[in-house]
Amino acid sequence: MAEYITQAEIISNGRTAVVDDTILVTGMPATAGSKALENFKPLFDAEAVARLKANGYVISGKANVGEFALDILGETSYYGAVTDADGCLAGAASSLVAAGKADCALCLDVNGAPRRAAALSETVFIKPTYGTVSRHGAIPCVCSAEQIGVAARSVAHAADTLGVIAGFDQKDGTCIHESACYHITNAEGLRVFTADELGSQKKAEDALTAAGARIRRGSFAIAEAVRSAWHVLLCAEVCNNLSRYDGVKYGYRAPVYTNIDELYTNSRSQTLGITAKSMILYGSDVLSKDRYTQCYEKALRIRRLAHETLTKLFSEYDVFLLPACSVPSYKNGSLELLYRESLFTAPASITGFPAVALRGVQLIAAPLMETKALTAAAVLEGVI
Repeated sequence: MAEYITQAEIISNGRTAVVDDTILVTGMPATAGSKALENFKPLFDAEAVARLKANGYVISGKANVGEFALDILGETSYYGAVTDADGCLAGAASSLVAAGKADCALCLDVNGAPRRAAALSETVFIKPTYGTVSRHGAIPCVCSAEQIGVAARSVAHAADTLGVIAGFDQKDGTCIHESACYHITNAEGLRVFTADELGSQKKAEDALTAAGARIRRGSFAIAEAVRSAWHVLLCAEVCNNLSRYDGVKYGYRAPVYTNIDELYTNSRSQTLGITAKSMILYGSDVLSKDRYTQCYEKALRIRRLAHETLTKLFSEYDVFLLPACSVPSYKNGSLELLYRESLFTAPASITGFPAVALRGVQLIAAPLMETKALTAAAVLEGVI
């Protein structure tokens, strides 16, 4: 049996999949990169894992993640960050896939980390339309946005694997009955939008143009507002979901305390890292009576505006091309950097629209229109 490791074992027979540490696999630890869940071993498989197993995949191991998958690229993990030969942060799951130690990986996209990991490595990550892949068996943190997706070495393989795990699941109340197609078509005539506010992606634009796509530049003026709103909603839901780790019902319990308040305080302060703590504090603030209308309700209105804006955009275009990150590598992470990089990942996160990340860029499509993004991604994977 595969051990709990950040570098998965190679299995010679059958298709192999590594699963990140936010997704449950029977008998394998699931800690979400946090001391709060140290030594926790689930008694059942996540629905996505069960579907992989039923289709002949072998789960070769678990992959490290940042604490509750909230950070840039795994730097906040209680078990230590995964880095490459140059000392730069590397997503553990994508690194395993890129190195050929697993055919694919299941990752929970909470705050864009799997998309950054794929964009900075020789892999592809697909975040599907929200609700098309069951979240049953994923450790919850940002329930209105987090989505299980697939990392693989090629667009075609990622699409095939996504087809295996997608589909309605009655155990997940957010699952939808509608299904998407995950096939790759001809890029001729594909209408691609790029935003002035998010910078030029010349190599990607040139490659798509050469394949027959039509590139048009325009304005995505709400980009900054979407980033701000996303962080309000992100922190509010983190505050709510991580409140369960109180030393009583779930997770680590502090060994020394004199009353229930001290038990809560000690258990949380001794386990959670600075990123999670900061989000909890800010989430408590925006959900407070004095700030709820000013911050949280306004963020919900911006979420609706973002959805309406992208829906209108996709009535004219097939794909929204934008960067996945602002730099070619990360040496370390910080709250300031995390906020800055959310400019690129927030649009797909806050709306639940599908996105494909590879070779430094993202391709967002309309809900259930993954085929459009996959087609554009297939053009880019062999060119840039």
